Amino acid sequence: MTTRILVLAGRGRYEDPWHDHAATSHEVARILGEPGAVERDDVAVQVRSTWRDALGDLDGAGLLVLNSGRGRTDPEFDGADGDWTAFHERLAGWARSGGAILALHQAANTFADAPGFEAILGGRWIPGVSMHPPIGDAVFDVVPGHPVTDGRADARDGAGVVDAYDERYCHLVVAESSRVLLTTRGPAESGFGAADGTRVHGVAWANEAHGGRTVYSGLGHDVRSYASRSHRAFLRAAAAWLLA
Repeated sequence: MTTRILVLAGRGRYEDPWHDHAATSHEVARILGEPGAVERDDVAVQVRSTWRDALGDLDGAGLLVLNSGRGRTDPEFDGADGDWTAFHERLAGWARSGGAILALHQAANTFADAPGFEAILGGRWIPGVSMHPPIGDAVFDVVPGHPVTDGRADARDGAGVVDAYDERYCHLVVAESSRVLLTTRGPAESGFGAADGTRVHGVAWANEAHGGRTVYSGLGHDVRSYASRSHRAFLRAAAAWLLA
């Protein structure tokens, strides 16, 4: 039986000028669609933009990958909040009834018009509080004790870290119900002028409290991040657990 993975790429009110959601979405699709990548024999991966009717066939998906952010919300641009209510209700209902979600990078800052999304994601980017130091070579420590990190990403790469050219998200809000999977070192205080290297921040986590399974990863600013072997291994391990 074919396992269907739907990758939702940000557009309209869920895109911005700083992230190429189309390019990163297609790279993620390539990584997850490789033979044996998610411990399934037959996988079909589809990339789709965040149109209002993009989730009409969600029941047929085994995994939803969210790769969207926050953009313009003026009604004349891409509809009013109320025009997107059915989209968000569809997503929430599917997730809470056992759906599997892999949320990437700016997904911590997406769907601000859906109050229940934070509980599904298991955390959030808080404007004015959350931040990241300048992009560059980054190291993320693997936290053992979860199927995504035990015997998968860690064992495949041996070092207990994920390294990538990426942004290091800091001061994200992580729900008490979420299990942190990756951490990074960053400023102890919020704000883009804060000194670096003084606090450990949770940057990826797993959450099951809402009724389904979600893994959020703050990695993936652009395609350079996905050139990392350890990052690709972590994504595949997360997807395999979500589909298990």
